[in-house]
Amino acid sequence: MTAAHNSLKDKILVALDVSTLEQALYLVDLLKDAVGGFKVGLELCTSAGTQQAIEAVSRAGSKVFVDLKFKDIPNTVAGAAKAVTRPGVFMFNVHCDGGSAMMQAAVATARASSEHPPLVIGVTLLTSIDEPTLQQELRIPEDAHNYVLHLARLAQSAGLDGVVCSAHEVAAIKAICGQQFLTVVPGVRPTWAVAGDQKRVMTPADAIRAGADYLVIGRPITHPPVAIGTPAIAAQRIMQEIADALTGPHYA
Repeated sequence: MTAAHNSLKDKILVALDVSTLEQALYLVDLLKDAVGGFKVGLELCTSAGTQQAIEAVSRAGSKVFVDLKFKDIPNTVAGAAKAVTRPGVFMFNVHCDGGSAMMQAAVATARASSEHPPLVIGVTLLTSIDEPTLQQELRIPEDAHNYVLHLARLAQSAGLDGVVCSAHEVAAIKAICGQQFLTVVPGVRPTWAVAGDQKRVMTPADAIRAGADYLVIGRPITHPPVAIGTPAIAAQRIMQEIADALTGPHYA
């Protein structure tokens, strides 16, 4: 499956990292005309209920990326994939390090459950994990870049539509997996935003130049610096950065 962007705004997915549906729907109402869709993740789904969050955001007129990062035995993940393959959901994710059988079960179930199944995306390495954490705490001796590339190949072999990765790995993933293999990039921070707990970050313009298909952006839009203004203004500013990146002299 390929990324079909009707406009540049489709590249931006806003992370609804809030604890209530009221907060989430306030942001959806404020931003739905300025961005391509919204990510519902652990905080909102745990607080408000996964199906309730999906249905509320979908009813409000927006596409939903379900970011629950499924990782369990194949049968359990297949059940979870079936549960989130529903109207309004255009993408959900699983952890690549759950293994090929688990990823295959998610893809097969999603495609069997709907005539228009959502994209199934594999999480490679969390953007909050740097190389010392990977090697010293998790005891994975490979460097982060090569480990991510290995997981991307594994995900593609399992039939996934793409991966979640840092912007720093996008170009290499596209080189080995092809341009049609989707890259969904969190950890995107404009120069005017605070990095927070993200470690492997990049600006929206640089991420787009690298070939990212979707940018998942939370706090820089939902809680922008006072000097920037409202969430809508922050989204518009990022949109302009993306437009400049796609038309500027450095874009190939």
